[in-house]
Amino acid sequence: MLLPIAISARNAKKEESSACIDIREDNLLALSAEVLDTLLRDHTTGNNIFWATHDYEAFGNAYDYHSQILPELITGEHGMVIRPRVLKSKEKQTDRSKDMAEVFTPSWVCNAQNNLVDEAWFGRKEVFNVEDSTNHTWQANSAKITFPKDKTWKDYVRATRMEITCGEAPYLVSRYDATTGEPIPIEQRIGLLDRKLRVISENVDVSGEWLEWAQTAYMHTYGYEWQGDNLLLAREALLWTFIEYYQAKFGKAPLLKSINYIAYIISWNLWQMDGLKGVVPDSCKNGVIKKVQTLFGEEDEVVNCLGCQQEEIRRHNGTYCLIRDWPNDKKKIRFIDLIK
Repeated sequence: MLLPIAISARNAKKEESSACIDIREDNLLALSAEVLDTLLRDHTTGNNIFWATHDYEAFGNAYDYHSQILPELITGEHGMVIRPRVLKSKEKQTDRSKDMAEVFTPSWVCNAQNNLVDEAWFGRKEVFNVEDSTNHTWQANSAKITFPKDKTWKDYVRATRMEITCGEAPYLVSRYDATTGEPIPIEQRIGLLDRKLRVISENVDVSGEWLEWAQTAYMHTYGYEWQGDNLLLAREALLWTFIEYYQAKFGKAPLLKSINYIAYIISWNLWQMDGLKGVVPDSCKNGVIKKVQTLFGEEDEVVNCLGCQQEEIRRHNGTYCLIRDWPNDKKKIRFIDLIK
């Protein structure tokens, strides 16, 4: 009789873990339709982010590779369509690894690499945690973070961080281990944004000031991703992380207007892009016929992308991705213009 009980307990634990890591779009919709709409927005195209994967085409034409992700496609009876990688079948994980080179990094590796970033910034090791490289674990330092003489906690919050080809953004926020699905307690989290929020909570006790610095932290944290489902999962993880840190600090949920604004920042700072070209995925035009006026009348002209042909990032005819330069009057700029 013990075996069924043990299996039942394991299944219950697995279901509890799944509920913890999987942010349901129905819950976002119940929280605010505006929040879900914002998390689906693509500011470069003016549309929603699009699927950019063939994984969902069995659900119908609305789930086609080039179709926009709409709220009604991922809520209600479709509320379980998008799920974190760790909750997908092993077969689906393998397919995505083959098709899109999608391989997620264990949290202990993310932590080790993030620690190197902070070691360079602080000028010392083991600032936020101590690694156990043998067992692939870590233990967070419980003492308040101290800063070098020439730097402050505000400088750290304003330091720009970006995760390229971010997937579900495990380097930015670490609500769970992307390979095992195990939830990570807030005091043990290791993401680059987690660390900023920890520092804010250690230095600010007034709600309004905390919110201002949290907004600053999000404005200085970036990431891009090709596949629309991963991008939405990453955006959701960053939003939920904000809510969880606020609740941990003040014992209550932030106001909806604060959640909305953080969602707006996230929708700009985590965007859909072909990282090799700096354009919206698959937006370059090759072999397209357009009509041109010549001395001999209207003629057909074949349009090809010079950027694709010459592998020159500044010569693509696709749609170059826009981001917002928050510190500089919130100006819209092309991402590639940041590349020297």
